[in-house]
Amino acid sequence: MKNSIRRLDSGRFFYMIVKEKEPEKSCDIVNEMKLSKRLQSVAEYIPPGALVADIGSDHAYLPCYAVLNHLASRAIAGEITDGPFLSAKQQVEKLDLSTLISVRKGDGLSVLEKGEAGAITIAGMGGALIAHILESGKTKLTGRERLILQPNIHAVHIREWLYQEGYELIDEVILEEDGKCYEILVAETGDRDAPYRDISMAAGMLAGPFLLKEKNEVFLRKWSQELKHTEQIYEQISRSAKHENQEKLAELKERISLLKEVIGHA
Repeated sequence: MKNSIRRLDSGRFFYMIVKEKEPEKSCDIVNEMKLSKRLQSVAEYIPPGALVADIGSDHAYLPCYAVLNHLASRAIAGEITDGPFLSAKQQVEKLDLSTLISVRKGDGLSVLEKGEAGAITIAGMGGALIAHILESGKTKLTGRERLILQPNIHAVHIREWLYQEGYELIDEVILEEDGKCYEILVAETGDRDAPYRDISMAAGMLAGPFLLKEKNEVFLRKWSQELKHTEQIYEQISRSAKHENQEKLAELKERISLLKEVIGHA
């Protein structure tokens, strides 16, 4: 018997058990999964053959996908709450991947031994929470890991943490799925200043140095909407002559200027 994988463009893949000596018989499909577009993009950045640790793994879809598609040799799925932890264990057991994927219960990077993982993924959380997880668990990091981070909002907090800790952004992705925009940040230890050369540091931190230079349709739509929303708030507050509003207006005016720089950056 051997394991075989069939991967479809839609992100669906089938895990099949195939009889080597009976090719004429149909394959027995034992599981079908669908990975979201954003998680597929995250998985593509896993270094070939690495042991990947997925923190906040929920149903362990990402580790299962990575191992089944030979994007990772082994994986760790970390979860802090009972429900997702049990769901992850069930998913791994259902796919008969228990020898390749270790499901662990714990807070953030505490589920890891130092240097154990070659890549760490944290996806589907706010940027501030992801930065907090990294800061709280940085004693588990050696600097040799690749960090693949997908915040739902406020990616600026992650960029600030990476810069502070000497990580170099090596790539970024922005994509839209189900009407929402998502960013993916990929970082390794290196020259932290490299991606920010020749651009405004403030604009690069807010919007992403790679994304700022590319300025694709999703990027422009996201930040144009943010600019419009901020301008509306400014107009509403400016109608009041209250003294205490002046500081807030100054902050909003500064942000509007930065957003215009982001959208119009060459």
